[in-house]
Amino acid sequence: MESTPDRGGVEATIDRPKTLPVLPLRDTVVFPEAVVPILVGKDRSKALVRALMQDDEPVLALTLTTATGEEPTADQLAETGTMARIVQLFKFPDGNYRLVVKGVSRVRLGTYTQTHPFLAAEVEHLSDVVAGGTRLEALQRQVADAFRSLVERTPYLADQAAEIAGSLDDPSHLGDFVAASLNLDTGTRQSLLETLDVEDRLERLVHITAQELEIIEVGSRIQEQVASELQQNQREVLLRKQMDAIRRELGEHDEVAAEVDDLRERLDEAGLPEEARKEADRELQRLERLPAASQEYHVIRNYLDWMVRFPWSKVTEDHLDVAAAREILDADHHGLEKVKERILEYLAVRSLKEDMRGPILLFVGAPGVGKTSLGRSIARSLGREFVRMSLGGVRDEAEIRGHRRTYVGALPGRIVQGLARAGTRNPVFMLDEVDKIGADYRGDPAAALLEVLDPEQNHDFRDHYLDVPIDLSQVLFIATANVVHTIPAPLLDRMEVVELPGYTVDEKVAIAIKHLVAKQLDAHGLDEGSVSFDEEALETIASVYTREAGVRSMDRTVATVVRKAARMIVEGEVETIRITTETVREMLGPEPFRVKSAERADEVGVVAGLAVTPVGGDVLFVETSLVPGSGKATTTGQLGDVMRESAQAATTYVRSRAVGLGLDPKWIDEIDLHIHVPEGAVPKDGPSAGVTLTTALVSAATGRPVRHDVAMTGEVTLRGKVLPVGGVREKIVAAHRAGLRTVVIPTDNEKDLHDVPEQVRHDTEIHLVAHMDEVLEIALAPAG
Repeated sequence: MESTPDRGGVEATIDRPKTLPVLPLRDTVVFPEAVVPILVGKDRSKALVRALMQDDEPVLALTLTTATGEEPTADQLAETGTMARIVQLFKFPDGNYRLVVKGVSRVRLGTYTQTHPFLAAEVEHLSDVVAGGTRLEALQRQVADAFRSLVERTPYLADQAAEIAGSLDDPSHLGDFVAASLNLDTGTRQSLLETLDVEDRLERLVHITAQELEIIEVGSRIQEQVASELQQNQREVLLRKQMDAIRRELGEHDEVAAEVDDLRERLDEAGLPEEARKEADRELQRLERLPAASQEYHVIRNYLDWMVRFPWSKVTEDHLDVAAAREILDADHHGLEKVKERILEYLAVRSLKEDMRGPILLFVGAPGVGKTSLGRSIARSLGREFVRMSLGGVRDEAEIRGHRRTYVGALPGRIVQGLARAGTRNPVFMLDEVDKIGADYRGDPAAALLEVLDPEQNHDFRDHYLDVPIDLSQVLFIATANVVHTIPAPLLDRMEVVELPGYTVDEKVAIAIKHLVAKQLDAHGLDEGSVSFDEEALETIASVYTREAGVRSMDRTVATVVRKAARMIVEGEVETIRITTETVREMLGPEPFRVKSAERADEVGVVAGLAVTPVGGDVLFVETSLVPGSGKATTTGQLGDVMRESAQAATTYVRSRAVGLGLDPKWIDEIDLHIHVPEGAVPKDGPSAGVTLTTALVSAATGRPVRHDVAMTGEVTLRGKVLPVGGVREKIVAAHRAGLRTVVIPTDNEKDLHDVPEQVRHDTEIHLVAHMDEVLEIALAPAG
């Protein structure tokens, strides 16, 4: 490598030529009085260096404003640069040069006079603008002090730089020296070079140095924080090693370490949400610090076990084939078209909108109509897991929300336990017997269910035991109940009520043929080849030996017949047996419901009324007797307040219509009235017996018998108007089941007839009435 000696004389007086050769600089700005090393590799710049080696002329150091990989052009250079002298020059073996230049003064570029072999241009020599005064002096001191602080705290600034800055009295030289020393970007350096007003230049440097000091301060704090964290981590590592040594001496090390490692691995696999994972990690750290014999150790261990058992990220994929779902529902349940349609609607919408929230369905119906088994069929049609939770008799809120961990033997609530058993976040979750929830000093479980069954809230459900948010929005909740009036109104409002009506005899026979017989034969080790049922035999069981809205009693009765058949086969009496009506009567004995209501004769003062009970529709007989007395009225049969008031309204109506009915207006003053509803041990209430009570009273007062094949329901006013009632389907089915083929209902209940099974409508003569006169005309036999 060749070099030239220092060309000295930098301090000598230098002329200010009108034209200067241009030395383009990349990412470098030369300030006056600053010494800057430059690497020269472009052809034009090397030609310039070779020319200067002969003439020893100053150059114009101009910074490129646009980066380029080719030879720089005139339009890519800044307009303001620095006239500089080459102090040292080194030539490398590859032909490139290394220069050391020293800035002399600021220069503004004029017209280019030459482009080959290197650039040259006319220049205008610039002078600093110095206003003087105390502000300039204050800025000069502030820049010097700030630069001194930077030197003390910045590794890339030599200590001598602070001494040099302190010795500079010229504010312009001070500004240029500081600007050249700081690690600034090229744009900021060029902007400072172009600032001729010294006061402005120093003011900008005050802001720049202050920002640099702030960055250094923040960096120092970050470094101290990192160092502190490293020290804390090292301290924890040391303490853990000491704890491991202590546990090893106590014989506990392997057991605790293995459990902690196992829990940590299971937590990683469980996919916990962020908040749940933070809580689990915190408890895991506490577990590591506790001895295995500690009581708190087992409490935390159980908590973490529940955390990893809960299916945080496991979701069952839905089977959204509507046609296949219909086949499953039809195969599992006979009838129940309304419920099936609702489930198929849910599947259809779910296939269109995957993120829809599941509905909260409430199945209401008599025992044995298939509410619980329908939930299982829904789960099977969706391809989801099924979880059932019985709420009958539950009185403790903790059964739903769980116990807090401060209690001994605390556990999560049954919602969390059910999801853990299912192993998925989106099972079909059945809340059975929701109408039988109680409340006492331990809280109200129904109130706890408000959050569980609210689609707007259950995405953030908190169990008291886990105490982290749990998303229940993907769970398909299905509740069941026999009646709705015992369910709190706020809870009922959150659910979509779907009524499951009672079955007719024909439907029961169909269910027995499709499900019950095969189930009982399998349960008793028989097959259809050894025991078979006639359809007439099943109809006898349904109509004579059982009388219910569902099929539970019929299932038990079929089981009784199958057991007796099994005994006959085992004892060798028969090899195969066909169950006929006669066989059923022989096996089951006397018929408990042999006497049908329709077989009665017409009687005075006895009317068949229709009612709805928790087990479905039923026929209640109202009996009325008149005996000599003083106008006293008596009601018996455990009647509720509403039903007694209906009896009083009936009495008033008959008294007001005495003349029209052919009675003495004072007839009531000479007799005592007694109204009785049999089965006195069973409480009875409701307004729908008004028509029945009035008809019975008129029959007793006039002596006209009531037709034995007529049943009726409806509320009556003092003016004789017949008002609508509820449960019309169940009542008409009950009348049909009891053999009553004429039914009287209010005109306003005509809309409910479309729910009545077609077979029942075909067999029954249904009369719609709006006034008591119409009822009496239908129900009372002609006066004889």
